[in-house]
Amino acid sequence: MHDFQPVGRLIGQLSALLGASMMVPAGLDWWDNNPNWHGVLLAGFLAIACGVSISTATRGSDLHGLTRRQAFMLTVLVWAVLPVFGALPFVFGAPRVSFTDGYFEAMSALTTTGATVFTGLADAPRGMLLWRGMMQWFGGVGIVVVAIVFMPALRIGGMQFFRSESFDLSGDIVPRATEIAGSLAWIYVGLTAACGLGYSLTGMSGFDALVHSMTTLSTGGMGNYDTGFEHFSEGAHYVGVLFMILAAVPFIRFIQIMRGAPMALWRDSQARAFVAILGVGIGVVTAWLVWHGHHLPRDALREASFNLTSVMTGTGYASDAYDRWGGFAVTIFFVWALIGGCSGSTTCSGKVFRYQILYAALVVQIKRIHSPNGVFPLHYQGRPVEPEVVSSIMGFFFVFVVCLSIWSILLSLMGYDTLTAISGSVATLGNVGPGLGPVIGPSGNFAPLGEATKWLLSFGMLLGRLEFLSVLVLFTPLFWRK
Repeated sequence: MHDFQPVGRLIGQLSALLGASMMVPAGLDWWDNNPNWHGVLLAGFLAIACGVSISTATRGSDLHGLTRRQAFMLTVLVWAVLPVFGALPFVFGAPRVSFTDGYFEAMSALTTTGATVFTGLADAPRGMLLWRGMMQWFGGVGIVVVAIVFMPALRIGGMQFFRSESFDLSGDIVPRATEIAGSLAWIYVGLTAACGLGYSLTGMSGFDALVHSMTTLSTGGMGNYDTGFEHFSEGAHYVGVLFMILAAVPFIRFIQIMRGAPMALWRDSQARAFVAILGVGIGVVTAWLVWHGHHLPRDALREASFNLTSVMTGTGYASDAYDRWGGFAVTIFFVWALIGGCSGSTTCSGKVFRYQILYAALVVQIKRIHSPNGVFPLHYQGRPVEPEVVSSIMGFFFVFVVCLSIWSILLSLMGYDTLTAISGSVATLGNVGPGLGPVIGPSGNFAPLGEATKWLLSFGMLLGRLEFLSVLVLFTPLFWRK
């Protein structure tokens, strides 16, 4: 029998902390004289009670020295269980939705996907809007810790290449996660505060600046208005672009900068490639918009910069219906969404480093075809790349493509058109947020979808956020053998 008590104890503690954080939106609604605070308070007490009960029942377990099997269970259950409690304020408070809708919204928030089933946001209680932003903010810092500590240790998707980078990764996982979370805290809070100040200077209200700074740094993208960023000034768009880019580069470089290595970010080839790919995409889309008369040059640059950055980083903000910009622009958005940001950031999708390593492996393979007796070692960022890393990356992309195919087919069988089926699969499995088309496009949302569809897409968000294999391994008989 496997001992999963340490996993239960940590899940209980995190659930209780999530419940305690619900007191903040409950307090805001109470301050606003909005009766919604009763439901949010009830949700908080339930989450605390369940969390404390689970933690107490497993209090004798040792949190140090987690095994690989326990680490897999912990990683998956955190993102599967916490949305259950995160959904309660939506079920008991505003907008009093079904548990399916509440779970979908909470899963989308905690995985920083940004897909939403809620409408009428401009008239929603501020506590509800704040809770969505808080969950995305928690999910963002959580996924950075997972990407730096758990994924390399579990050898998922080529992340083992970063095992020894910056931190001493020998020892127990939980103390390492605590140490790294502490190091990240000041950076994450500082960037959020700077983003909020920037938004305030562009004319946003204090509350809008607070919520949007949290959803920008987490690259989550849940906002306070159905119209998205159309509601805000031109300056707010450029502030958003800047901080979405900062959130998409490896956070470990910020830690190194604070420790006296000012050129750490510039020396990261992944960060440079990300900025270059994004810049090329923005230039091409801007030229397309001007050429076809969609926008004047200044407006075209702003719209292309904001929306393409949002899609590539998986933030999911929208300031225009970019799915109406023509087939070429839509294709650019689709491809850039599959590239994603950098490893160790709050972003999602394929990640730039994987494409870089596969390209380097392809170059080496071509050289070996030309010179069979030659020796061509594979390097990335000045370090040798083990064959295991390449195999792991190839496995990741294989599973990604297979899951995209399965999800697209299942959505088609549920009666959705091809564009909705394919873009919905990419939007959730890639944690991008909005899809394409009139239903789930940048001008729509996921509310019209059926309950079975929402559960399928919720599972897709979980799969994509945890890099697929860390979830799928739990469904193999080998995992459960002693």
